Amino acid sequence: MSHDDFAFEPKRGLPAVLPPGERLLWQGTPNWRGLAVRSYHLRKIAAYFALLVLWRVFAGVRGGQSLVSISIGAGFIAVLGAAAIATLAGLAYLNARSAVYSITTRRVLVRQGIAVLLTLNVPLEYIEAAGLRLFGDGTGDIALKIGHAQRIAFLINWPHLKPGRFTRPEPSFRAIDDAREAARILSAALTAESTPDETSSRDAPPPVLTPRPAAAA
Repeated sequence: MSHDDFAFEPKRGLPAVLPPGERLLWQGTPNWRGLAVRSYHLRKIAAYFALLVLWRVFAGVRGGQSLVSISIGAGFIAVLGAAAIATLAGLAYLNARSAVYSITTRRVLVRQGIAVLLTLNVPLEYIEAAGLRLFGDGTGDIALKIGHAQRIAFLINWPHLKPGRFTRPEPSFRAIDDAREAARILSAALTAESTPDETSSRDAPPPVLTPRPAAAA
């Protein structure tokens, strides 16, 4: 997937030109390693297959099997584990590469999707709260709590959602490198939005998904 795949976008990560008076404040992308660990649970999967290999060796020794038989059985499990880990790591990389998070003076956008690009458009006025969570690898997540009148589809927007929120999914910037700065900018934008002025609008549409097919690589 090359940058030419997104040539239809007026600006990377934005499905259309911003209306007059709206400005782009920040853009970022997920760190694929952080996404792989926390969304695709790569470490847990690796630990699971490691335990299976140990169990196969232990069961073989206890059952009196030959060294060759034990090695073949354990090796087969190890190969399956390596294939699973490689597949999940590849999906995390592609998801991170195609995702762009944007904050404007009026909304938050999450462009994501591997085969089909979708843009989640959340007006700032529908965001009730935003939470920042930092991790030891230097990345962080920013979760957006949306008003109860709005519905976010879980399967369509995963993995760009706060973990553990199934009935009320919360759109999230996942594994971003400059999480503190993004949170500061979002906080300032939300504060400005909550202060009525002549240019603000309270008739903005609810969060919507704009599907756009990705061009062939």
